[in-house]
Order: sequence, then C-alpha cells, then structure tokens
Amino acid sequence: AAVPPPALAAQWVRLAREALAAANHRPEGTELAVLADRAPAVQRIALLLLRAEGPWEVLAAAPAATGQSGRRGYFLTPTGVYVNDGSVPGYRALGTRNAQGIRGLGAQGMRVWDFGWVWATRGWAEDGSEAPIRFLLHATDPDILEPRLGTPGSQGCVRIGGAMNRFLDGHGVLDAELERIAPGDARTAALLPPQRTPTPIAGRLLIVVDSAAPQVTPARMAQASPVGPQGCAG
Repeated sequence: AAVPPPALAAQWVRLAREALAAANHRPEGTELAVLADRAPAVQRIALLLLRAEGPWEVLAAAPAATGQSGRRGYFLTPTGVYVNDGSVPGYRALGTRNAQGIRGLGAQGMRVWDFGWVWATRGWAEDGSEAPIRFLLHATDPDILEPRLGTPGSQGCVRIGGAMNRFLDGHGVLDAELERIAPGDARTAALLPPQRTPTPIAGRLLIVVDSAAPQVTPARMAQASPVGPQGCAG
C-alpha cells in the first residue's frame, strides 16, 4: 500500500463527501472507511479516515480491480455507499478452483464482504441497461489474477489483494457494527477471526466512486429476482 498523489487523494475525499451526503450518511465520530475508485485508469482501493468534525484523510491506497466493460456477463461496478451492518452475512472463501483453475474469491479463508443485491449496468450493452448483481468485496486468485490488479477485470465486484484482505479482516476495518452484534449473534461471531486486533476507529462503509466521472451515482439496492440476477465470482 502507498499514499496516492495529493491531487488524487483530494479528489477521493471530495467524492467520498459527496457520496455520503447523497446517501444521508455521516461519520459517527472518527472512523475508517474503504473507498474503491472504478475509473479504468485508476483501479485503486483506499483507506480513508473520516471525521465528524475535522478534515478527512487518505491513509493508503493499493491496486484493485472493478467491473470490466465490453465483455458479456461482466457489469460495471456500481458506485455509491454500501454499509456493512450485519444485515447481509458475509462469509469466507473456500478456495475452490473453477474449470480454468482460478480461485475466484481468493485462497481458502479469505474474507468476503457481502453487500447484497445491487443494480449494476451491463458492461457489454450499449443501451445502459441494468440487472441486479450480488455485490461483494473480496480477494482474488493470488497466482493468476492478483498480479492483474490495477486494471478492470471483475464481473462487477471489487477485487483486492490478499494482503489488503487480511489487513481489513484482521483489524476489523469495516466491522464496527459486527463487533457490536457478535456477542449476541453466533453466526457473526463465527465470521470474525478469533485472533483479530480490532482498531478502535473501525467503520462500516464501502464507498465506490469514479474519479473519471463528474459525480457519484447513489447505490440502488435490489431484491433478488428469479430472472436475470448475476452472482459475482471474480
């Protein structure tokens, strides 16, 4: 992970502020958030420090991969604000390989943050049509796909590297709400790593922006449909 150029960091802060305002979210004191920039020439994930009072900061950034355009079955990653509040259970990758030998969600045990069904634009269609996808933040195959992070390539989800996955998971960066409910919820407690060291400024927000676009389109959640919804396996 590295600190991005100041101009890009400032743009991310501005876009994050606009996205949270549009979604009617405010930081609760000082908290961390994760930002993903889907701009094709950027393809980065960043760790943001949000303050209810005071400046926001970009602490670090690393390569990511979001939705690829021009390929059938691949969606543009939907922009907006997504909340990890425990209402949609996350899970862990099994490390299963597909027919091409790819572990779409990363090595066994990698954390998968599940944000439910979200409307996304079909990346191969010219009419701007949409369909619901299961929107995830997850690792990717460490041998085949992780070296390609930094360029679009996912089916619509946000792919991150294994080291970033372990950092977010082990420090509970997005798990403030899950830590709160875990004592009374066995499934949530089982998801969180037993040897974690939660940060005292953990948050709950994934913010997807496009620094090549003039503004962030708010997230549009969807109900799973019997016709047409797509999973995100990579």
